Amino acid sequence: MKVLVVDIDGTYIRYACMDENLKISRRGKIFTPQDSRENLIEAVGRLFEAVENVEGIAVSMPGIIDSEKGYCAMGGALRYNDDFYFRDELYKRCKTKIHIENNAKCAAMAEAALGSLKNVSDGFFLSFSTMIGGCYIVNGKIHKGKNFSAGEISYTILNSENKLSDENFFGRSFGIPKFLERYAKIKNTDIETVDLMTIFDAVQKNETAAVECLQWYTQKISVQIFNIQTLLDVEKFSVGGEFSTYKIFKDYLEKNLQELYKACPFKIPQAQIVESEFNCDANLIGALQCYLSEKNF
Repeated sequence: MKVLVVDIDGTYIRYACMDENLKISRRGKIFTPQDSRENLIEAVGRLFEAVENVEGIAVSMPGIIDSEKGYCAMGGALRYNDDFYFRDELYKRCKTKIHIENNAKCAAMAEAALGSLKNVSDGFFLSFSTMIGGCYIVNGKIHKGKNFSAGEISYTILNSENKLSDENFFGRSFGIPKFLERYAKIKNTDIETVDLMTIFDAVQKNETAAVECLQWYTQKISVQIFNIQTLLDVEKFSVGGEFSTYKIFKDYLEKNLQELYKACPFKIPQAQIVESEFNCDANLIGALQCYLSEKNF
């Protein structure tokens, strides 16, 4: 058995041919179309045509997703997917079994079933990418909520005094692009020359601008983790996405959390952070797990 697994985000489409034992026979990535849902369907369709002997397609994608109906209620980083029966349209292009699920929920599924949240009753998964994905794990399973939006931390409001502009939502202001943008601004350099490796290499060299940028970013994230822990009282937080490949990111998060707890006048349960076991492959692995567990295509 082999499945084409496709992980769509606001910047890239990562794909892999995987079997039920997670063995990957082919993988790669292409840019995500930014202009239309039609071009997105076409991009996935071309990937499907390029592989052989796959029994279906497992899709991880941004937004509020009703996986049973194959429906994208809201497209997240890809707003052209709002109110879109994605699975039906993709099926017109690719006559095969198709399953779709929110990308953070896919990653959380991988961690809960096989990785850092295995045997954890209640947990929370955070994934850092174009925006910030979140997923609440209850009794070892993904909690979707009545409208399939449980855990969607990206859409929390930062400042009640501001209008509901794009920049006033947590995911827009603290996704990876804003982290890169802040560093480029401090360095007075073109953002096109900046990536995560550049910044974290500079942090290891104790460069002032990079350290300042990482401290600012992780302090803001730690406040949100503090709040989620207070509200949900979870056993563990798993931190995934592109940041998870840099251990110092978790170190800074933990340091900032401890500063919050030391300053807090109340004795409250403290958040425990663990690293994602699957890092950037969590979305792919989780999408496959969701596909394999789905009975109704």
